[in-house]
Amino acid sequence: MAAPKIGFIGFGEVGYTFSRVMNEAGAEVTVYDVLLDDPNRADDIRERITETGSKVGTLEEVVKNNNYILSTVIIQAAKNVAQTVAPMLKPGQIYVDLNSTCPSVKVGIGRIIAATGADFVEGAILGAVGATGAETRIFTAGEKRQEIADLFNRMGMNVQPYSRQIGKASMFKMLRSIFSKGVEVLLLEMLVAAKRADIDKDLWKDITRFMTSKPFDKIGDNWMRSHAVAHERRYYEMLQVVETMKELNIEPVMSERTAAYFKQSVDMDMSKFFPEKPESFHEVTKFIDENLRQ
Repeated sequence: MAAPKIGFIGFGEVGYTFSRVMNEAGAEVTVYDVLLDDPNRADDIRERITETGSKVGTLEEVVKNNNYILSTVIIQAAKNVAQTVAPMLKPGQIYVDLNSTCPSVKVGIGRIIAATGADFVEGAILGAVGATGAETRIFTAGEKRQEIADLFNRMGMNVQPYSRQIGKASMFKMLRSIFSKGVEVLLLEMLVAAKRADIDKDLWKDITRFMTSKPFDKIGDNWMRSHAVAHERRYYEMLQVVETMKELNIEPVMSERTAAYFKQSVDMDMSKFFPEKPESFHEVTKFIDENLRQ
C-alpha cells in the first residue's frame, strides 16, 4: 500500500503533534504555514517542521500534491484559507478542517470545498492536544468521515466517525466546551476568591474530596434533578455569594450569571411543575427548553 500523502496548512500545536505521528507511521507529510513567508520567523518554523520529519512546502504544493489536506490554522482564518485553496483542489482529494469553529462556519467551509469537487470532512478535536497528544479524541463528520477515521487510527490517533451531517461534530464540541471551559473558569473564580480569603487550600481539598467521593454521573444527575425543586433556594444563596465576592473586591462574573440562571428557573414557575424531585434530569432539561421556546 502506498504511503498516504498528507498536507498540513497551519503548523501550531495541532499541526506539530499530528504531523509527527503521521510521519512516524509512514505517511508522506508536507507542511505550509503562513509564518514561512515572514523573514523574521521562517527559519524557526522551518526547523520545527523538519523536526517532525515533514517536508516544507508552499501553499500550492501542499494543496496540489497531496490526497489529504488538513487545515489546522488559527480559528479566525479557517474560512479564508478554504476560499484561498479552493481553486487548487480537485475531485478525489479530501479536505479536513480540524479548527475549533462553530457549526455554521464548518457548514460554510463545507460548501466552499464541495463546489470544487473535492470531499470535505469536518473534524472536531475534543480535548487539549498539548496534554494528550495524538491520543486526543477527534470526531469526524461528512461522507468520508469513516475513511478519515480509519486512516488516522491506523497512524495511532483516536478518531471516531460521528455523523454524516456537516456541523454535528462541531456542535458536539462547542456544547461540550460549555462544560469544560465553564468549569475551568468557575474553579478559577472560586479559588481566586478563596486565596484572597486565605482558605484556598482548604477549599480545594474539600471540592476535590466531594467530586471524587462518587461517580460524576451520580453527582451531575442529582444536581440537575434537584434543580427542579431547589432552584429558588439556590438563587437566593447565589445572591449572597455575589455579595461575598464583592466584599472581597472581586467582580463576580460567573457567580452573577449563575444567579441569573437560577432566577430564570424561578421566573418559569418551575416549582409549580415539579412538586418533587423528578426521576430523570431529562424532565428538567425538557421543561427549560420548552419554556425558553415560548
